Amino acid sequence: MEFTIDRRSLILTGALGLGAYAIPGFAQTVTIAGGRGFTHSVASGEPANDSMLLWTRYVPADGGAVELKAEVSATADFAKIVSGGVQITGPWRDHTAKITVAGLQPGTVYHYRFVAPDGSMSPVGRTKTLPEGKAARFRTAIFSCSNLAFGYFNAYAHAVARDDLDLVIHLGDYFYEYKPGAYPSLKETIGNRLPEPASELLHLVDYRLRYGSYRADPDLQALHAKHPMIVQWDDHESANDSWEGGAQNHQPDEGDWNDRRAASIQAYREWMPVSDEPWKAYDIGTLATLFRTETRLLGRTKQPDLEPLLKGPDPARALVDFRNGAWMDPGATMMGTQQEYWLDHALRQSVKAGQKWQVVGFGTIMGETMTPSNALDWLSPDAPSYVRGYINEGLAAAKAGLPSNLDNWGGYPMARARFLKGAQGSGANLVVISGDSHNAWAFDLAQDGKPAGVEFAGHSVTSGGYESALTADPKIVAAGLIKANRELKWCDTSRRGYMAMTLTPERVSNDWVMVDPVKTKSAGGAVGHSTTVTRGRNVMA
Repeated sequence: MEFTIDRRSLILTGALGLGAYAIPGFAQTVTIAGGRGFTHSVASGEPANDSMLLWTRYVPADGGAVELKAEVSATADFAKIVSGGVQITGPWRDHTAKITVAGLQPGTVYHYRFVAPDGSMSPVGRTKTLPEGKAARFRTAIFSCSNLAFGYFNAYAHAVARDDLDLVIHLGDYFYEYKPGAYPSLKETIGNRLPEPASELLHLVDYRLRYGSYRADPDLQALHAKHPMIVQWDDHESANDSWEGGAQNHQPDEGDWNDRRAASIQAYREWMPVSDEPWKAYDIGTLATLFRTETRLLGRTKQPDLEPLLKGPDPARALVDFRNGAWMDPGATMMGTQQEYWLDHALRQSVKAGQKWQVVGFGTIMGETMTPSNALDWLSPDAPSYVRGYINEGLAAAKAGLPSNLDNWGGYPMARARFLKGAQGSGANLVVISGDSHNAWAFDLAQDGKPAGVEFAGHSVTSGGYESALTADPKIVAAGLIKANRELKWCDTSRRGYMAMTLTPERVSNDWVMVDPVKTKSAGGAVGHSTTVTRGRNVMA
């Protein structure tokens, strides 16, 4: 779930025999499934200090199986091939290929390409291995919530223009599963950026086509081709507000949820430069351990829903009973017990190994967010009834001591407490990075009244935030949110972009980069806010 205040209104109201087709709004013609040759450039991911996963897609003339070769060189002219590999691909995996190449040097830039049996070559990609041993500095760009129809991927373009990034992270909502014209509406769609297919994603072929559409975007292709990416899914890679047993945006007449979930996972693993491991740890030399997590489809219990309580005879009493009862259920979990144990154990191992920082990526926000008592003042007099209803629900929840969003960690307080207590007990220097909300946040995370870590929560690449429904000055909104939430130290509720986080042995700094408005194509942008945490403190300076 992401916070887009019109979400409720929006909800209420094998290989294909296809050739090349033009995606509206793009200059080039893109081949999705039935075209031939290398169709979607290249990508890299799953970095280590001596290996890298390389990705491409190639369809041979007969549409059948083919063996591709990967070549890696330290120079762009490929004068000397230093590593490589081969893989057989075909229609059973949508003609995608993922080859892990080994024998690489730590902290080194490499160039790579794929070669087909007919001698044709893919575009050349650039990647960089993780450092080994002591590292003085490491910088990563962090993205989330990329809805193609809402606008141009200016955040990607801005990051591509930089020369100071070592890695890119995507925390989820890489695409959206809705039918074109649903979110956003056709009227709100920018530049005729309508992704394929022309329906909501339900089946494997649908998810494959949507990946193909998004990966046709030139800015996204350029980002993948320039930097390695560590990527994890959130809900829209399957369906809105997904959990282990279903999703808010999955209805009984749309088939079995397990079939849809399996299709979304298969297409994700085909099209993304990611291993099949559901969660993983990456050591950035002795500087940090970065943890990729899964908090949607494999272990998450169903998120609470306050709406039935508000429709009862005594909503206030029902909310208090919920707060004191079901909300505190220790069985409610974002990750499942297996991953909870793994992450707690891995955090402790990282600290014992002398890693300076423990950086954990989650799909949704962990910091506490409650609706301010004056939130209705932020609306225009003619605000739609569903917007006013959403705010009133948040106000009722706040009066009962409940957060405004129960799809993020706010709906799983005992799971949050277990994670933060584990981090405190291990002596971790914890930095949580998260996405989902479309807005920018900085939290000091606490547990039992003691510092536990900091959270840098990223704004969206294109998807609209609070500004899509509120008429108040964003500075007034931000001040109200900060006043109402003790963990919140800063926020921006009106601009799009990405985060740029810099790790050093003694400090971690984070920039919220605000890009030019996404309704027009641009690579412009600037830092809108920066903050720093010093090792050993677990609070921001």
